[in-house]
Amino acid sequence: MTAPRPAGPLILRNRAFAAVWLGQVLTQAAVRMFQVGVSWWIVAYAVADARGLASGLFMAACTLPAVVLAPVVAGAVGRFAHRSVLRGAAGLAAVVAGILAVWAQGGGPPLAGVYAAALALATCQAFFDPCLTTSVPELVDDADIETATGFELSTQSLAGLGGALLGALTVDRAGVAALAAGCAAAYAGAAVLVASARFRTAGAAPADQAQTGQAEQAGGADQAGAPAAAPAARRPLRRILGELPYVRRILVCFTAANLFTAAVFVVIPLYTRSVLGGGGGTVALLEASLGGGALVGAFTGTRVPGRPTVAGACCLGLMAVALALPGVFSHLPVVAGCLAVAGWCAGAVSVRFVALFQRLVPTADKPGFFAVMQAVLGASLPVASLVFGSAGDLLSPQTLCLVQGVGLLPAACALALLGARTPEPAPAAHPETPQTPQTVGGAR
Repeated sequence: MTAPRPAGPLILRNRAFAAVWLGQVLTQAAVRMFQVGVSWWIVAYAVADARGLASGLFMAACTLPAVVLAPVVAGAVGRFAHRSVLRGAAGLAAVVAGILAVWAQGGGPPLAGVYAAALALATCQAFFDPCLTTSVPELVDDADIETATGFELSTQSLAGLGGALLGALTVDRAGVAALAAGCAAAYAGAAVLVASARFRTAGAAPADQAQTGQAEQAGGADQAGAPAAAPAARRPLRRILGELPYVRRILVCFTAANLFTAAVFVVIPLYTRSVLGGGGGTVALLEASLGGGALVGAFTGTRVPGRPTVAGACCLGLMAVALALPGVFSHLPVVAGCLAVAGWCAGAVSVRFVALFQRLVPTADKPGFFAVMQAVLGASLPVASLVFGSAGDLLSPQTLCLVQGVGLLPAACALALLGARTPEPAPAAHPETPQTPQTVGGAR
């Protein structure tokens, strides 16, 4: 008879998960603190000319490793112990941030050194985040996996919001040296917390493994000596997407939309300095508006009525208006409100479509699909940073806002046409069985 699960919040009754979760909070806060703080330092203090290009290069350096190193990260996470990967990534990030702090303490660090530190920290984070998600079954019981995953995702947004609030304020008041020192302390604390946690070596209790072995022996002798069923071979992503044209077209729409939405992280510091004439506090307010809106959207997105394609098209249209309005009205309350609306739209759209993909993609194909989905959508971040950063040296921030809004409209229209022309496919009756094009609404 299975013992009843202890009552109470997961982080209070599972010390290992609580330690790793706290480590995640520290790393997420550190990475956002570093990104926002250095972006503001580049625009406000470090660069006199070509501020847009300089900040665009920095944001590209912060987002490129997660895309380029995806195969290497997947191999490392599958080959090495997860605690070692997490501890090593956090520890190395602490060393890099510490070196930058010492360097900056002796004077203003060169821009090339900051770029190198950004690449190194982003590389460490590219290993830490997917490894943490993969290691959840080694930290909690099977019945707690969904709770742990939801808790991890929600607090990740909160940690990023907190880091964004602190980044620009720290640079204004104490400089880059203090910013890097704070990041180093956060990463070091994360490494210590991960090292103190006990991971299950095989992701299952010994008794479960024994039962699995007995079941395999029984299955091998079943049906007059018939061999046990072999595990399904992993299918290439091209074949998966080829059988899911509805999903493929949605991904194309959002990849195009990301080229314009991702530019907001470059536009915010440029707009703050050139249009609003504000400081780090203004950057923190705008980042908080955007992040707070996204957090609310993630919790309320499931309540948006209508089919996902219709709701997504409406949200993209509303986001286009919200991102374009600061190009016409340059008042701080208006800009903050528009960013809050844009963040809400982004959070709501993400929830609706990730849930849709969870229903439509066969279970056996989900690991590869979601990994590549993140890489495809993430690939637009460095491109958007470079393009809008370079354009920021030629065009005013108000013009960039208008370009963002106008650029989102084709993606919104394409998503609306997709929903009008193609019936939404029904979930597969047997998720483990690959779907054929006919079961996906007959779309071609």
